[in-house]
Amino acid sequence: MTQNRNVNVSTSVRKITVAGLLGGIAILLGATSLGYIPTPWGLTLTLMHIPVILGAVLEGPYVGVATGLIFGLSSFLMPRSPAMADPLVSVLPRLVIGIFAYLAFRATGKEWVGAIVGTATNTIGVLGMILIRGYLPLEVVLTTALTNGILEIILATILVLILVPPLKRLRNR
Repeated sequence: MTQNRNVNVSTSVRKITVAGLLGGIAILLGATSLGYIPTPWGLTLTLMHIPVILGAVLEGPYVGVATGLIFGLSSFLMPRSPAMADPLVSVLPRLVIGIFAYLAFRATGKEWVGAIVGTATNTIGVLGMILIRGYLPLEVVLTTALTNGILEIILATILVLILVPPLKRLRNR
């Protein structure tokens, strides 16, 4: 009985540590602008949701939600636009990225599916709240979703496919 309890405690400590580290990476990406990739055609692609997806597919939905909370709070506390100063735009959608990424991964066993669903969740959630809250008109939201959203899905999928194998090896040490 004691051994089982120790395994659960060490697993919980690992999950808290992973959520904190990935949340810190999300903050670093946003605070330093490393998480924003400008494109030649004037779009800016975001990467800050990728630590949330990694946490969800590697450690489960609770780590995904915790990492999403850290990401959302950092977006709220360091807003890059007036919309991001609204917690319904900056925090709420980020809480569900990890849940949907985990569920997609769990249903398929494919990390890249979690990356697609997690990125789509971020894009649809944030832009949907921007539209609902009246920060941008429908035409701008749809254009942004189609241009940035598709490119962010491709980028997130590639990065998750590159990062998951070495992170799994580290985790299993």
